[in-house]
Amino acid sequence: MLQGLAPLYSAATRLLVLGSFPGVASLQKQQYYGHAQNHFWKITATLLSPVTPEVLSMEYARRCDWLLEHGIGLWDVYAACEREGSLDSSIRQAQPNDLKLLQNACPQLKAIAHNGGESFKHAKHTQALGVPVYRLPSSSPANATWSFERKLHAWRHVFLQAGLAVIGPQ
Repeated sequence: MLQGLAPLYSAATRLLVLGSFPGVASLQKQQYYGHAQNHFWKITATLLSPVTPEVLSMEYARRCDWLLEHGIGLWDVYAACEREGSLDSSIRQAQPNDLKLLQNACPQLKAIAHNGGESFKHAKHTQALGVPVYRLPSSSPANATWSFERKLHAWRHVFLQAGLAVIGPQ
């Protein structure tokens, strides 16, 4: 049984991005979105920073602090599962995280964004938290049908809906 990563959020989190479960590279590094080809960090840096390369070159702990400073938290819908490889379609025996914890832990929460279809299967649970819930196109390299620009546009819309100070391209 694989164990997921600890949640990354604070009392100031306005938008929580929920993935499904970390891929092999993320688990090995013990980092959210640790695969070099995953677009998550590039999307957030492009939308929130005038110096995208500077954010992307930060050590992981500093990038996490930067994300929290911008009101974004990270977690996954699954706490543990069995899986060969990194594809969501290979997830078996999934054990969900207790998403109800978010109600007290994130009093400023304005929205939840599911990063991909597997995560969005749990939207009924996140909708019960009483904030808007969005489905984002997966930032994973496995989602090759969406270009970076198309993903960026969709993520921008959700960031704006959550009241984040987006400065990146329209």
